[in-house]
Amino acid sequence: MTFDIHAALPTALADRAGAWEFIRAFAADRSRAIGDADGYDAAELDASAARLGVELPAALRELYRLLGRREDLTSNHDVLLPPDKLYVEDDVLVFREENQGVAWWGVRLGGEDPAVVVSYSPATPTAEHWTAWLPKLSLAAVEMVLSETVLFDDKLMEAQDLDPEDLDELPEEMAELAFPGYPESEPPGERVRWFAGPNLLGRYDGGMMLIRARTEEHLELFFDAVCGPDEDEDEAAEEA
Repeated sequence: MTFDIHAALPTALADRAGAWEFIRAFAADRSRAIGDADGYDAAELDASAARLGVELPAALRELYRLLGRREDLTSNHDVLLPPDKLYVEDDVLVFREENQGVAWWGVRLGGEDPAVVVSYSPATPTAEHWTAWLPKLSLAAVEMVLSETVLFDDKLMEAQDLDPEDLDELPEEMAELAFPGYPESEPPGERVRWFAGPNLLGRYDGGMMLIRARTEEHLELFFDAVCGPDEDEDEAAEEA
């Protein structure tokens, strides 16, 4: 039976064990199952903590133990830093970087599943630039896996400009996910929103829908819904 992302999401929102359960099921359905070799071992994480002189949050350790080496789920667009590249800046433990070096994600030290903050800056992140991203690191891990999956650059991923009112034209199967709006620092109407169905996954961000489909046929169905059927294809069908 196909993984039901809507039914599974409440478990991911409840606690970090639920987040890892969701990520495992999502990866098996939309990519490939997570295996024992996909994470870092405890010794590597201990070495990172010793180098930094801090205790890594439990949720961060669990994330790296589960899938830290799975670049398709963590780093095909933005980058989950390997344990030996983690660093502390202004009391923020930085664990992820935007692929062009203009954004950083981190957690303030202390707590098992701390809130995640983000810095948008053309330079190294500084204390005044850190703003709220998501309330738990485990939830940010779910967001990372969803984002890195939808952004995987192949023939099954596309981007489409959409005005908010055009979201009503999405395929019927693409219901909005009950994922908390983020970044938390943005007004509700400007936060990232997620839409998903059995064959489509979409992230709506800044007037653009980033869409991933299971097959090219499903991608065509998305564009038929939001843009209308391709006229050339209609004419070819009528001539046939």
